[in-house]
Amino acid sequence: MRTIFMIAIGILTILNGCDDNCLQSNVTPPSSPRGLYTFAGDRYNEIYWDENPESDIAGYNVFVCNSYSGKYQYLRSTTQTYYVDNSVQNGFTYYYRVSAYDRDENESQLSRQIVYATPRPDGYNVTLQDYRTSPNLAGYDFSTNSIGPYNDQYTDIFFEYYDHIYYMDVWDDTEIQDMGYTSSLDEIIKSPTVGWSPTKDVRLITGHTYVIRTWDYHYAKIRIIAFSSSYVAFDWAYQLQADNTWLKINGGDRKVLNLGSGAKSRNL
Repeated sequence: MRTIFMIAIGILTILNGCDDNCLQSNVTPPSSPRGLYTFAGDRYNEIYWDENPESDIAGYNVFVCNSYSGKYQYLRSTTQTYYVDNSVQNGFTYYYRVSAYDRDENESQLSRQIVYATPRPDGYNVTLQDYRTSPNLAGYDFSTNSIGPYNDQYTDIFFEYYDHIYYMDVWDDTEIQDMGYTSSLDEIIKSPTVGWSPTKDVRLITGHTYVIRTWDYHYAKIRIIAFSSSYVAFDWAYQLQADNTWLKINGGDRKVLNLGSGAKSRNL
């Protein structure tokens, strides 16, 4: 009888232990991540989101798709609240969603938020010379990342020193605008579509960033590093997708430049 009683006590002890440790195992998934946003760079996208409120979060899964409503594929897991996608190509748009998982491997639904980014090329310390003294080294074409003649039909911008004032000039079929001082090129995330310079030029100021709409409706930005009467140096970024403001009219139609200095024109 005593043996049966001891066995019963043992069974109750095991059941009580299972009630504390087994029957209360976590099967509730975390909430879906919120607050997603992205930044695009040169051959990379950065994805950020808010930290989940649950105390047992173990990490996050990042998913990607090449369309908004397509099937999202698993990309990578991370314990951080951001991820840098280095597997992208410039000029293509990528869409992202994120899920959260806890220490018991319960995974949330994909985020209701869908964010996207289009990586684009950039460059640093490009130097142009004054078009009056070095006409073949004064112009810049963003689409080919090349320095060339200021009056080439594919030139997007060119440098001018005139009457003790420093200018960046564009042709009649191109637009330019001063965005003011920025601490880095990355500060200007998106180009405006209005407010362009009516004189087709801007006065240069070190540390200012300028946005450009090229002749074939691509958007670009430059940040001035330094200049003198003979040269200007700048950093740049260029959006490969036409009409995408997230950071040409037919070239044969480009005829006359009308600038504030009133001194220049070109015939193609």
